[in-house]
Amino acid sequence: MNYTHYKKIPEVNLPNRQWPTKVIDKAPIWCSVDLRDGNQALEVPMNMEQKLKFFDFLVNKIGFKTIEIGFPAASETDYNFCRELIDNDLIPDGVAIQVLTQSREHIIEKTMEAVHGAKNVVIHLYNSTSTLQRDVVFNFGRKECIDLAVEGAKLIKKYIDEDESDTNWVLEYSPESYSSTEPDFAVEICDAICDVWQPTPDNKVIINLPETVEYTLPNVYADMVEYFCTNTKWRDSMLVSLHTHNDRGTGVAASELGMLAGADRVEGTLFGNGERTGNVDIITLAINMMMQGVDPELDFSNVNECVDVYEDCCNMTVGPRHPWVGKLVFTAFSGSHQDAIKKGKAKMAERNSEIWEVPYLPIDPADVGRAYEPIVRINSQSGRGGIAFVLDENFGIQLPKSFQKDFLSVVKDYTDHNETELMPIQVFELFDDNYINVYVPYCLVNFREHSIGKKNSEVTAIISHNGVDEEISGVGKGLLDAFVNAFTAHTGIKFSINMYNEHAMKSGTDSAAITYIEIKRESDGKVFLGAGVSSSVTKSSVRAIISAYNRMIKE
Repeated sequence: MNYTHYKKIPEVNLPNRQWPTKVIDKAPIWCSVDLRDGNQALEVPMNMEQKLKFFDFLVNKIGFKTIEIGFPAASETDYNFCRELIDNDLIPDGVAIQVLTQSREHIIEKTMEAVHGAKNVVIHLYNSTSTLQRDVVFNFGRKECIDLAVEGAKLIKKYIDEDESDTNWVLEYSPESYSSTEPDFAVEICDAICDVWQPTPDNKVIINLPETVEYTLPNVYADMVEYFCTNTKWRDSMLVSLHTHNDRGTGVAASELGMLAGADRVEGTLFGNGERTGNVDIITLAINMMMQGVDPELDFSNVNECVDVYEDCCNMTVGPRHPWVGKLVFTAFSGSHQDAIKKGKAKMAERNSEIWEVPYLPIDPADVGRAYEPIVRINSQSGRGGIAFVLDENFGIQLPKSFQKDFLSVVKDYTDHNETELMPIQVFELFDDNYINVYVPYCLVNFREHSIGKKNSEVTAIISHNGVDEEISGVGKGLLDAFVNAFTAHTGIKFSINMYNEHAMKSGTDSAAITYIEIKRESDGKVFLGAGVSSSVTKSSVRAIISAYNRMIKE
């Protein structure tokens, strides 16, 4: 380990620190930055439909009152999303949209244009203040850095002073990379901004102290927050806000200690989505508060729904061991753990206690919409993650996301109708019957493939239609394309392959290939799923197409 490549980050001289004796006894003011900081960190940013869905979920299901929706001057998509929310009156009363802007005149002008007409707006001004960025990126000193920030603050104030709308404006400033900025300089530049904005105890500004890159121990960040709170001359007229990242894996701890140090507000994302290792995870923070008997003032009573919306909108995956939310966090595989949990729950019932005290389960899984699982069992309350886990763990079936979502409705219908729990073999049989063993009205008897040149193939196949064998043939770019063309010509229904996935699957000592296919019907664009299993990948692929087709015509 090349430890000599690095130097120790300076700590804060705070000998009389007070935060270690404090407790968190109330929720902070929350701000979701999923649609800005989270979105910019995605490999494929959210489209308009996904952004609208996520915004609605954050506001109407979780209960956020402030959402940072984007950087409208830097992205046409962000600008259009901002106008979509405002022009279509999609922002509930009492909810503020927050927008980010750099300290540059044309960017501020575009930002103000984007939010015109909104009821409640937080204008979030920032510039980088760290020693490293001043030296390496901007090549200027403290004075030039303050001048840049103050100029932006003046432009924003001028715009608001001249604004004749009924907008309720809130101003926010971030000395970006606060945790790697000299503490005295951070106070100086933030006070200079407040000198321009002139906040009052009744009309506070937000001063956000970002740990843009996590360099230090969380206790050092807490020292920096307390230092700021005790040295700024505007403390009674500001809301001190935190924005921590997770580079060292302690983003949650840094925010919790920062709250002890005096912060009033926290910015973060669901599941900690963000640049590099992510932002602070607001779900973890909120449930951590709940388990200490503090109302987090956000609703995470259905974390399965949070996972579904997040994964659908962000195309990200929540890890199975993610705090409080992962599909395995309330599952006990160890016999001794299972026994202790069983006895703990029995003792609670015996004592008729309303206080949750069960070994190995810090919280009641039911309080976040989950259930304790000594093994993973599937019932009408199960989510797609649990179903996918059962199939993968027991049968080597690794369901693609579209199959997880589609199969979830099949499982719920079955378990609701039969009022039963499914054991792993029953989950497999249900998947087999609905996606693999779909032999009616068409099934494959055999097929032959011939290469035509380097790229094309000709397929001749015998298929059985309600027990009657029929021969079909077609040409295409490879086996599957040729078979689709042959089948389309034979049936008269046009369709195409929308998704293809396959992997080796193991069951006992047998090994086979399983193929997952999505086909799209050209007449209406509707997608249908099918799977095929065979020792031959080519045969499993053709079987999957037929299964998907049979499911399509049974609709």
